[in-house]
Amino acid sequence: MHSSYDIAASRPQSALQTNKVLRNTYMLLSMTLLFSAVMAGLSMALNVPYGAALLCSLGALGIIWFVIPRTAESSNGLLAVFAFTGLLGFGLGPILNMYLTGFSNGGQIVMMAMGLTGFTFVGLSAYAVTTKKDFSFMGHMLMAGIMVAFVASIGVLVASLFGFYWQPLGLAISALFTILMCGLILYQTGEIVNGGETNYILATTTLYLSIYNLFTSLLHILGVSMGED
Repeated sequence: MHSSYDIAASRPQSALQTNKVLRNTYMLLSMTLLFSAVMAGLSMALNVPYGAALLCSLGALGIIWFVIPRTAESSNGLLAVFAFTGLLGFGLGPILNMYLTGFSNGGQIVMMAMGLTGFTFVGLSAYAVTTKKDFSFMGHMLMAGIMVAFVASIGVLVASLFGFYWQPLGLAISALFTILMCGLILYQTGEIVNGGETNYILATTTLYLSIYNLFTSLLHILGVSMGED
């Protein structure tokens, strides 16, 4: 049986551990976002073709599925995270160039998508940290929703390769991803705050993916709704 002293002593220790995970997560997230931005800038400067974005996404998918889960408890996990975010950042370059050159107001669209993404992430994270609400009930719903959205986006991509693209469906998928990524930010931050996630490498990967997908989804929505030739 635990004494009242043991219980009281464990609470500060638990709070310290949670704060450490949260601090390490945000620190690593900031570094990976910066690295990703550098890689995107490099890709844009090299004028990498659009097909590279798909190859980079496939490579990043392989890392997040097969490498990061096996290395998250070691220093190799840090290398895997930077490889993952670097690939996605490099693949983002051709997409950004497409908006910047395809629309006369492409710069405005990119900056607006970036601002909305940052505002949304900071707002949702701050809410989860300050309220300390438990969002674990969202886990299964988010997983199911992300799988549906992912399969649908693959279907749209394959159809577009054969010349078939229905814009309303593409917009609906982007809107669905936007909602799901907002939920995922709340869920993952809540897991860290409440002690459900103790590995900052896995937490960083999830939050980075949320930010990336939120940004690209908003970019698509804004490009369709306010893009000028």
